[in-house]
Amino acid sequence: MKNIFSVLLVLTSTLSPALAHWNYDELIVNGQIVGEPYQYIRRTLNSNSPIENVQSIDMRCNTGGASGKNTQTYTVKAGDELGFAINESFGHPGPQQVYLSKAPGTAADYDGSGGWAKIYSLTTSTINDKGLQWAGDGMKSFRFNLPSSTPPGEYLLRAEGLALHGAGTKGGAQFYIGCAQINVTGSGNGSPGPLVKFPGAYAGEEPGILIGIYWPTPTNYTVPGPALWPAGTQEQHSVKQL
Repeated sequence: MKNIFSVLLVLTSTLSPALAHWNYDELIVNGQIVGEPYQYIRRTLNSNSPIENVQSIDMRCNTGGASGKNTQTYTVKAGDELGFAINESFGHPGPQQVYLSKAPGTAADYDGSGGWAKIYSLTTSTINDKGLQWAGDGMKSFRFNLPSSTPPGEYLLRAEGLALHGAGTKGGAQFYIGCAQINVTGSGNGSPGPLVKFPGAYAGEEPGILIGIYWPTPTNYTVPGPALWPAGTQEQHSVKQL
């Protein structure tokens, strides 16, 4: 009975909906926020609500993110440290991932329908007798390195926060998504991959998406999506904030 009560208490404390939602609204380059909110990140049209249908084209860059004509593109160098500022904070348990997709022309004209490589994954800080403890819990920003082998060109840089508080039933996982537009310079000659498409990358039944995180207590977690690029890149278990 004590265990059931504890589970109900945890569930009650995590179901405070809109206050725990978030957006990605500012781009970070080499430790500094650049520009104004949404200057380099496509503005969403659904306030801070999540995407719950993994078959929706909104999985690319969120609702309203198919066009970047009202968004500027920021020039970076391959190997730069990039990041996203979060409005207000990463408010639900789950992983944070980042994908990169090269535009066939300009990032502003690109709808995100091409292939995406995963370049960053922030998962659990630890797993103990209380279950999964998340590295990104409550964070207001995070930073990561753009691979130095990234070929020059314009890209969409996609932040994806996956909230798992309701993921015990299919369709209960929540995806918070934001796409920045970047122009990568340098002499990188890598081949980003493996590539996936959105929709298509997730079926919604992966163990990292369809999972009860409260009861029974999980003893492991498998993050959804492809392997990280470049090959050999490791998941992160601590967050680098501003």
